[in-house]
Amino acid sequence: MAENRRMSGKKGAQVGSGGKRRRGLEGKGPTPPAEMRKGHVKNRVANAKARKAQGGRRPVARRGGKGTSEMVVGRNPVFEALRDGVPATTLYVQQFIDNDERVREALQLAAERGGIHLMEAPRPELDRMTNGLNHQGLVLQVPPYEYAQADDLIGAAFDEGEDPLIVALDGVTDPRNLGAIVRSVSAFGGHGVVVPERRAAGMTAGAWKSSAGTAARTPVARVTNLTRALEAYKKAGVTVVGLAADGEADVTELESLAGPVCVVIGSEGKGLGRLVGETCDIRVRIPMPGGAESLNAGVAAGIVLYEAAKRRG
Repeated sequence: MAENRRMSGKKGAQVGSGGKRRRGLEGKGPTPPAEMRKGHVKNRVANAKARKAQGGRRPVARRGGKGTSEMVVGRNPVFEALRDGVPATTLYVQQFIDNDERVREALQLAAERGGIHLMEAPRPELDRMTNGLNHQGLVLQVPPYEYAQADDLIGAAFDEGEDPLIVALDGVTDPRNLGAIVRSVSAFGGHGVVVPERRAAGMTAGAWKSSAGTAARTPVARVTNLTRALEAYKKAGVTVVGLAADGEADVTELESLAGPVCVVIGSEGKGLGRLVGETCDIRVRIPMPGGAESLNAGVAAGIVLYEAAKRRG
C-alpha cells in the first residue's frame, strides 16, 4: 500500500524544483547609474566625451522612411533643379527635341554632376509620365527623400556632447518655408527639423532648392504624431518652446535657448494647434515694435535660431 504524503502549507522550493524558484528570487545587484545605462541621455553624454577629440558630427541615420518620388517638368524648372543641386536619378529628354540653349545647359549640368542617367523618350511617353503636364521635352526624376527619426536628432546631438537644437513645424505647408528653415537650422548650428506626415510640407524638390543645398547635411525627421514626438523630447530632457503671438515671454528673454531645446513653429495664419500648444513647456513671442501681426514661418525660425546661437556662444 502506497504511503500517503501530507501536503505542507509551508512556502519554499518544492521537491524536485532544484531550487529554481529560490534562485529566481535572488537580487541582481544595484541598478547601475544613468551614465552606464545604454540609451540613457546621461550615457550618451558620457560616451560623447570620449569621442569629443575626434571632432565633427556623425551623420544621422536615415531610417525614418522615405517620401514619394517626384518629377520636375519643364525646361526652366529642370535646369534650376540641376543647378541648385537637387538630387536626381534620371533626366528624360524628348526625341527630336528642339535643342535650344536651356536644353543644352540642362544636359551639360547633368553630365557634370555625374550619376544621372540620360534617357531619350518619345513625346507620348513623357506625356504619360507627367500626366499631360507641359514638360517641354525635359523631365527630371527626383528620388524619394529618406527621412530620419525624431529621436535620432537629439541622439546625434547628445552623442557629440552638444545640447540639441531642434525645430518642429506644426501646419507649415509651403515647401519653400520648409527649405528656408532647414537652411537656417544649418546656419545656426541646429541639429535637425521635425515635420508631421499629414497636412505639412515634405522634402520635395522645391524644399531642397530653398535649402540652398543644406538639406544634404541637415536631417529632417517625419513623425505620425507631432504631440507624441514632443512629449518624448520632454522626457529626454529637452525643453519644448512654442512660438506664438500671445506667448507669455519674449524670445529674447528665454534662458532655456542655451540648453537642450525644441522650438515649435506653427503656420502663419493659424499658428500652433491646440494640442501642440498645450504640450509646450513655454510659449514665447517675437517682439515686433513695427506692429505686424505675424511673420513668415521661415523668418520667425531664423530669428529664434539666431537668439539660440547667441546664447550658445
